[in-house]
Amino acid sequence: MSEDSNWERKALERVALAAIEEQRRSRRWSVLFRSLGFAYLTFFLLTLVDWGGLGGDSGDDMHTALVNLEGVINAEGDANAGDIVAALQAAFEEEQAAGVILRINSPGGSPVQSGIINDEIRRLRGKYPDKPLYAVVEDICASGGYYVAVAAERIYVDKASIIGSIGVLMDGFGFIGSMDKLGVERRLLTAGKNKAFLDPFSPLNEAHRDHAKSMLGEIHRQFIEVVREGRGDRLKETPEMFSGLMWTGEASVANGLTDAIGSLDSVARDVIKAEEIRDYTVKPNFAERFASRFGVEVASAFTAALASFNLR
Repeated sequence: MSEDSNWERKALERVALAAIEEQRRSRRWSVLFRSLGFAYLTFFLLTLVDWGGLGGDSGDDMHTALVNLEGVINAEGDANAGDIVAALQAAFEEEQAAGVILRINSPGGSPVQSGIINDEIRRLRGKYPDKPLYAVVEDICASGGYYVAVAAERIYVDKASIIGSIGVLMDGFGFIGSMDKLGVERRLLTAGKNKAFLDPFSPLNEAHRDHAKSMLGEIHRQFIEVVREGRGDRLKETPEMFSGLMWTGEASVANGLTDAIGSLDSVARDVIKAEEIRDYTVKPNFAERFASRFGVEVASAFTAALASFNLR
């Protein structure tokens, strides 16, 4: 084969390969933009539909209203006072709800959020005296979770549930030793001698520590009063009861922290006498959840698509 023929063949091969590569790139971009377009259209359609809000199916049958309190109780999480209170109000206002079950699975959290829920439960029980509210504990009902539970008419637990932790804590870290080893100097300017209260980068101030312990003691006293008010003479107090210790569900029935062994289904069926359970828990709006993740998903898809390109 001549040199000219060889050169022509190689040139044709290069042109063919370049065309194939260009087609591949075009297909990748096409897939990317189609995916983005579909995601945008889906998001637009979902924003027109509210798939969240309060639970509770429509219907005229008597039923047990369920409200879930799950996770750490705080203002920013799913177990926040605003959502829990709204769900409880909807459950009590429903004429076809024979009773309400607050299902608790929480290690505790904010004493303020817990107190708001406790106060509202007691208010609703007073407003609707013929509609009982029972707390049903699954894995754990500790600290702020128990603060909420004691507002219920009765508390049902599994024999292996974890109950109690009637105490208050404030934790943090001190970095003085580490700063000294690293040769870091703390420069802190304040207006007000106590503005640097419990600053982790400054030596522990004994007056600040005493004040913090005083605040914790006051909140602990409030917690104890709420427990005594909610449990009444069912409580078999011991020196350790308000020390922050926890007990199994079985032991908690014996010492009066809870009332009996029971589950969601058994309480609805045997106590409230309304076996059908309808969930009134406030759920995040589906469109809002989608929107919060939309940017992340699109960015991930875009990055993945770019990573597959062989740009030269």
